[in-house]
Amino acid sequence: MLADGGDALCDLRALRDRGVLFGAVASDATAWRVIDAIAEHGLLDALRAARATARERAWALGARPEGPLVIDIDATLVTAHSDKDGAAGTYKGGFGFRPLLAYLDGPSQAAAGQPLAGMLRAGNAGANHAGDHVALLADALGQLPRQVVEDAELVLRADSAGATHELLGCCRDARIRFLVGYDLTQPVRAAILALPENAWVPALDQDGRPRDNGQVAEITDRLDLTAWPPDTRVIVRRERPHPGAQLSFTDHDGHRFQAILTDQHARTSPPWNVSIAPAPASRTASAPPRTAAFRTCPSATLSPTPCGSSSSSSPKNSSSMPRPSRWTASSRAANPSACATDCCTAPAA
Repeated sequence: MLADGGDALCDLRALRDRGVLFGAVASDATAWRVIDAIAEHGLLDALRAARATARERAWALGARPEGPLVIDIDATLVTAHSDKDGAAGTYKGGFGFRPLLAYLDGPSQAAAGQPLAGMLRAGNAGANHAGDHVALLADALGQLPRQVVEDAELVLRADSAGATHELLGCCRDARIRFLVGYDLTQPVRAAILALPENAWVPALDQDGRPRDNGQVAEITDRLDLTAWPPDTRVIVRRERPHPGAQLSFTDHDGHRFQAILTDQHARTSPPWNVSIAPAPASRTASAPPRTAAFRTCPSATLSPTPCGSSSSSSPKNSSSMPRPSRWTASSRAANPSACATDCCTAPAA
């Protein structure tokens, strides 16, 4: 029913009309009682455990995706057409819910689009609520096999709502690389405009070929990133908008800009997504290098620059840090020092 576009229990009628194909289908009342029982009797944890067990078994039998794994976190809007429990006004002027979802992605087609976890929230839930992101990341990690969580190259990817000190501090504690959107604040805009034209290099498509429209540059050494984890970088991309798109008055020279906050550096493996930066081989010269996950975001010639004043900090040796087998939000709370400013929002401009 869900695969066919259904979004309510009453859409089960589409299956009842195909009895030969689907067999007996529960009535709306029966289906409602099942869902209500799951919520009322605390069976959600049992469902999560069952999904995690099924995935672990399938991956052990050969279905495990190859290469690094990306956990995508993003919110979406679900419209409520009546006064549903927990529904509220949305930032777009609608009414409903704003669930936060986590999906699996990676260079392997087997990883693309696997749902890991979700959190139902009211329509007025905050976009950059760090606590929600941390809790959802913990649930998503709990859906992956133990050995994968401990050893695999993991990357968190999110829009600018994920650029919070608490979330990225959690990623650093758990040896998870991050790649999140970064607001175009006044210092970021000033750094972009100060770039010489030869600092921009062609962006790459998914096949590693230069794109016709799109260039990237690094502005790490032009910003103060001391509040973020050591070795954090800022990559910016510019491109011409598609025909008919409306530019804002802050767009410069007809370009649109996007800034990305990441701690990935290596450039040795083939590219597979132009929005993904690379995973570093190692954070110290003495540590054994880890397998590089991605190509530098996203150019063949862009090389890392010093990370501003934050480069003077001693980075953690990620190769020797054990990743917890079942990392949870509670383990993050036990280490408040990971949040550089004891704050859960991006630094003000």
